[in-house]
Amino acid sequence: MENTTKDRPVQSAERRLFLRYAGVATGAILIQSCVDKDYMTTPIPGTGVTTVDLGSGDIGILNYAYALEQLEAAFYTQVIATPYTGMTDTEKTMLTEIRDHEIIHRDFFKAALGAGAIAGLEVNFSAINFTDRASVLGAAKTFEDLGVAAYNGAGKLIKDVNYLALAGKIVSVEARHAAAIRSLLSPKTASFAGDDVVAPATGLDPAMAPLAVLTAAQPFVKTTITAANLPK
Repeated sequence: MENTTKDRPVQSAERRLFLRYAGVATGAILIQSCVDKDYMTTPIPGTGVTTVDLGSGDIGILNYAYALEQLEAAFYTQVIATPYTGMTDTEKTMLTEIRDHEIIHRDFFKAALGAGAIAGLEVNFSAINFTDRASVLGAAKTFEDLGVAAYNGAGKLIKDVNYLALAGKIVSVEARHAAAIRSLLSPKTASFAGDDVVAPATGLDPAMAPLAVLTAAQPFVKTTITAANLPK
């Protein structure tokens, strides 16, 4: 489930600043969400698992982003709540800042979507050893690289230019996170922009379609996420 009990309260000024930048999109989303509530949250009988349909159109894409931000916020909240062995003060400061950014992103989408927001996801971090630095930073690298590729791939599916501008602001922050995590993993190399993530021929980050992103993210989420109605 979406974990807010362990979140350090984010400064109200930070929240106001983020919402101010996204103010135009916020009003539009709130209006549209009253109309486009075609998502579904359905329990799968006998499994204890819930399936969530993201919906359609721009609202579906925003719910898609909201789902990813829920995952990242929950992950970094756990990282800071149970620091891995040997975490330095510098690392803790960096990871705390990333956590706070992801919480702001998550809470923004939840508030902006209003009644059109999907339910909180139940995460599954059983494959991550939160006491081990390599395991935590390896997972962080996966989440951050996936987040950048997800926003890049979803951009062309967004119809409203205000939503597109908002996505551009968020993906730039996610890219900063990705570079920071890669630098922690390999401080003596240029892995922050390595050939495995930035194509040498084009100098561009990858873009992934929602289905591919959700397939990669699903092992970390108990809730089954479906994107059958998202734009193609």
